[in-house]
Amino acid sequence: MKTVAVANQKGGVGKTTCCVNLAAELGRQGKKVLVLDIDPQGNSTSGLGVDVANIKNSMYHVILDEVSPTNAIIQSSWEGVWVLPATLDLAGSEVELAGVMSRETRLARHMNAMKDFDIGFIDCPPSLGLLTVNALVASDSLMVPIQCEYYALEGVGQLMRTVSLVQRYLNENLKLDGVVLTMFDTRTNLSREVADEVKNQFKEAVFDTIIPRNVRLSEAPSYGKPICYYDSGSAGAAAFRNLAEEVQDRWLAQGR
Repeated sequence: MKTVAVANQKGGVGKTTCCVNLAAELGRQGKKVLVLDIDPQGNSTSGLGVDVANIKNSMYHVILDEVSPTNAIIQSSWEGVWVLPATLDLAGSEVELAGVMSRETRLARHMNAMKDFDIGFIDCPPSLGLLTVNALVASDSLMVPIQCEYYALEGVGQLMRTVSLVQRYLNENLKLDGVVLTMFDTRTNLSREVADEVKNQFKEAVFDTIIPRNVRLSEAPSYGKPICYYDSGSAGAAAFRNLAEEVQDRWLAQGR
C-alpha cells in the first residue's frame, strides 16, 4: 500500500478535506483506498459518514497494540473507501505511550496488515506530537496542504525540521513529494502571491491543481459526504477530480 501522511501543524488548512475527498474520488475511479484517522477530533471519520457511536475498535486500540487494524477498519458508504476511525480516546494515547519502548513506530509495525489497499491517507492532528510522528514513520510520502492566506508558511519550517529528524533516525524512505494549495480565492492578489511563494519554495513537489474556496466544499462534511457525492457539479468536486488524477500519475502509476 502506498501510504501518504497528510500533515501540517497549522490547523484549518484542509488536511481532512484532502483526505476525505481524495479518498472518495480515487475510490470512485476504481482504487481501493484506506483513510487512517490519527486525529483525536475524528473529522475524517465523521466526514466519511461513520457514526462514532457505533465504533467498537479504533485507531486508539491499534496504536496501543490492543487490536489488529483488520479488527478496526470499517467499510464506508462510499465506493472503494475504508476507514480506520478515530475517537476522542486517541487524545490520551500520547500520555499512555510516553514511557513505552519504540513508541514512535507503533503504527508502522501494523502497516503489513493493510497491504491489500492501493493507497492510504493518514489524517494527522494539527501538531507535531507523537501521533503525527507515528504517521510520518509509517508513511512513504508526505502531503502538506497549505492555505493561500496570510501566514500560510508559518510553522511549515518546524514541520520540515521534524520531517528531517524522522528521515534521519526513523524512516529514511519518507519523501515530501506532495504540496497542495488550498482555499484559493481568485478575487485576491494575496492568494496568487502565496501560491507563487509556495511554488518557489517547494518546486516540483507542488501539485498543479489548486483547491478553491468553495461553499459546497465547506458544506459537505456537515452531511457526512465527500464533495463528489454531495455536489459533483461544484468547483470543489472538479478540483478534487483533477487532484486525484495527479495523485494517480505521481503515486499510483505502474512501476512507481
